[in-house]
Amino acid sequence: MCTFYKVSLALWLCALTLQVLVAKQPNIIVVFTDDHGWADLGVHGVVDDISTPHLDEMARSGIRFNSGYITAPQCIPSRAGIISGAYQQSFGVDDNRYSPMPIDVLTVPERLQRAGYTTGMVGKWHLDPNVASEEWLLANTYDGFDMPLQNERRIPLKDLIPFRPGNQGFTDFFDGYIYDYWANYDLDGQRLNPKGERVKTEARDRLDIQSDAALAFIEHNKEAPFFLYLAYFAPHVPLESSEKYLSRFPGEMPERRRYALAMISAVDEGVGRIRAQLREEGLLDDTLIFFIGDNGAPLKITMEDIPLSFKGGAWDGSMNTPLNGEKGMLSEGGVRVPFLMSWPAQIAPKQVSDVPVSSLDVGVTAVELAGLERDDALDGENILKLLQDDRLASERPLYWRFWNQAAIRVGDWKYLRAGTHEFLFDLKSDKEEAHNLMTQQPERAAELKSLWEDWNAELVRPFEGANGRMNDQEQKWYAHYFNALTPSVKRQTP
Repeated sequence: MCTFYKVSLALWLCALTLQVLVAKQPNIIVVFTDDHGWADLGVHGVVDDISTPHLDEMARSGIRFNSGYITAPQCIPSRAGIISGAYQQSFGVDDNRYSPMPIDVLTVPERLQRAGYTTGMVGKWHLDPNVASEEWLLANTYDGFDMPLQNERRIPLKDLIPFRPGNQGFTDFFDGYIYDYWANYDLDGQRLNPKGERVKTEARDRLDIQSDAALAFIEHNKEAPFFLYLAYFAPHVPLESSEKYLSRFPGEMPERRRYALAMISAVDEGVGRIRAQLREEGLLDDTLIFFIGDNGAPLKITMEDIPLSFKGGAWDGSMNTPLNGEKGMLSEGGVRVPFLMSWPAQIAPKQVSDVPVSSLDVGVTAVELAGLERDDALDGENILKLLQDDRLASERPLYWRFWNQAAIRVGDWKYLRAGTHEFLFDLKSDKEEAHNLMTQQPERAAELKSLWEDWNAELVRPFEGANGRMNDQEQKWYAHYFNALTPSVKRQTP
């Protein structure tokens, strides 16, 4: 089953220096985008309308991972995974219905605080209770009361605060989406209530606001090692941008595509500003930066260019080409995401790796570089060690479980199950998942399935797909993208 990956001498030597590196703790920044499809990174060379010069420069300064993965094809569980460093199903955050992330989960920033790091969070948190958290709401906010319809639910601040960033390992936080934030510092870096207070910003480009908050955190904490989690609210709906970025994409195209390109351009400029600030302060060489998407783009099958006045769930203008599927699916289009890693002083430039890596690897890498020992709750691997160990890279399993879908990747091979439909793909030659090899490789499929079942048996919640059914949305997706027809669904046309 093993496929061995070639790793450059520079990366191999880089991994060998880990014991020396922990004597000087690097700054660590994790940039996390929202519903950002795999195609939409200029350096990927997939589409010609995207413009991400700063991210492309960052990619060329370090490593671009062709097989970078997130742990779920949906916002809340994928964020729970990267913040905890553990498969989120291990503590019950299987999908958006099961927030908040439990307070007793030991987070990556909490670990780094123990190593002397100042920790900062900016942007979309999304791990506190929300109006869709019915299980939690019934047991807490509405315990003993009739719970109203979702759009009529209100969660008091006292119920939210324990689950917000300040109580999950972040020293500083600027938590919010557009113009309304919960923060303990302002955009000038001035200190506010240490426990947080409401900050209303001026109505301008929301991504510039989030970049400004990140820059303020860095400026205020540049004298000692810091960890920054910058979760941009882009290009997630509702689509909003300023003329500064929209004007960069003239010509005929769907308006939703134009706005996605503009929002990604704003993120790109923000990353460029952060790298420039680090360079001016003499910190860039000693700062490890990750850039990762939280899941694939929501194509809504047809990528319909419905009016922007509709603020609800719709195509966000981003694309997953050439990958199959979209947000909500365990196909590559749902879980393979843009994934970059840069550390100029320690990682040789212009690296492109086919080693499968996971957002879970961020936690272990950060913890070990901070000089701490990893603990059993962390599920990932130190990426620098992973890149020097061919056997580990080709044999370690990556697991997924979402709704009625199950998947596992080991080396180049991926087993995928949706309802009663089973698939086996050789991703080395078929990242588009166009050729199902179940009948040609039944023993390999059975081995992968057995590994997944062993992992699944240890999780908190029972697997919803155990009965072989799919929900209505899954049926539509798999009928369209995989021709996996069920009696109740006819194949849709784009």
